[in-house]
Amino acid sequence: MAVGTSTMRMRQSLAQLETAFEQEAALERRRRLQLRQRAATRSRARRIQRTEQRGRVAFGVLFGALAATAVTVTLVMFEALAWLVG
Repeated sequence: MAVGTSTMRMRQSLAQLETAFEQEAALERRRRLQLRQRAATRSRARRIQRTEQRGRVAFGVLFGALAATAVTVTLVMFEALAWLVG
C-alpha cells in the first residue's frame, strides 16, 4: 500500500504543479497584454502631443507671416500715397 500511496501523492503533486503552471501562464499572458496596451496608450499620447506641438508652431509661423504681410502692405501703401500726393 505504501507504493500506491506515494504514486497517488506524486500524481496529486504533478496535477498541482500543472495547475500552478497554467495559472502562472495565464497571469503572464494578462501582464503582457496590459503592457502592450499601456505601450500603445503612451505611443498614442506622444503622437497627439507631437501633432499639437507642430500645430502650435505652424500657427505661430502663419501668424508671423500674416503680421509681416500686413505691416509691409501698410508701409508700401503709405509710401505710395506720399509719393502720389507729394
